[in-house]
Amino acid sequence: MSTAAAAVWGRAEQQDYRARVRGCLLGGAVGDALGAAVARLPVEAIREAHGAQGLTDLAPAYGRRGAVTYATQLSLFTVDGLIRAQVRRDTGAWHPPTDLHRAYLRWAATQTDWGPDERREDNGWLASQEWLYARRDPARACLTGLAGEVPGTPAEPRNPAARDAGALVRSAPFGLLVGWEPHLVCQLAVECAAQTHGHPVACLAAGAYAVVVHGVARGRDIESAVRTAGAELAARPGHEPVTGALERAAAAVREGAPSADRIASLGDTDGESAEDALAIAVYCALVGEDIRHGLRLAVNHDGPSEVTGALTGALLGALHGETALPPAWLAELEGRATLLELADDFAMEMTQGPALHGPSAASPGWLSRYPRG
Repeated sequence: MSTAAAAVWGRAEQQDYRARVRGCLLGGAVGDALGAAVARLPVEAIREAHGAQGLTDLAPAYGRRGAVTYATQLSLFTVDGLIRAQVRRDTGAWHPPTDLHRAYLRWAATQTDWGPDERREDNGWLASQEWLYARRDPARACLTGLAGEVPGTPAEPRNPAARDAGALVRSAPFGLLVGWEPHLVCQLAVECAAQTHGHPVACLAAGAYAVVVHGVARGRDIESAVRTAGAELAARPGHEPVTGALERAAAAVREGAPSADRIASLGDTDGESAEDALAIAVYCALVGEDIRHGLRLAVNHDGPSEVTGALTGALLGALHGETALPPAWLAELEGRATLLELADDFAMEMTQGPALHGPSAASPGWLSRYPRG
């Protein structure tokens, strides 16, 4: 897999990019935390518990306000895998899906181990964060798909019947590879989705979402990014459920004021399937007056509110940058320091990687954080 030639980054471009990376990771986590409190509750139950407007503020989940789910955990390990793929490229070993699979195996260890294993020198910095060692209702296919050392591929996927959004929610960081062309971003997201969710629709939904994030991270509006995603998928077999979901989301914007009923009309599964979750996220991002409004729409419906909240938040965060996120929600967000540090590491690697490592010399501190092994 090859990428476009490395861009020359000016200071303003680096600052804008870092703001979008931070916004994407923090926004996804904030949406995840907001939705976690009402995940899979019927909208009537949400209103009964939180008032006629539904959930409008963070509420306790997993014993605290601001707690995140597996969606944020896996997104962090996606970023970790992408950084380490870049670092390993100096050795001539350039196969990002392999590095992503290794990263996801490190996440899988957090779901079974009591805490970081200091004997594993190749774990790197992220796997040493103790707060990540908590099981937060991961999609079953994520656990079973990562139960072995051999990664699934599009030709031989793991869990070929898995069509839920478990791979979709970890795919936003692929869109932050702004130096790549959209078809490469899509392909990488598809290949990595097949490691746990082998249904073609789940894989293509992950690819489409990554392309939408990629478009807004490059400074485009959501509408044009969605059109690019649809065009990218059009040549791929079995794309119709996913491109149809994107079309429904775009059309619903013109059908009246946003509501839980309109969100329900976007699909048949209330966001349980990958394509329906994608449609809800795109719709809420398109009609949201600001990030707070978009996220409230994304979580107040029947279905996996943490999933649609995370997808919407990452997309809007990449569009507007981290300063547009609600400060009060950020203040209570679990793992905020880790998210910020990893976001800045990713932005630094993508814009200044050659200053950190090369075939002949590298920063010892950087290789300690992101080992080549």
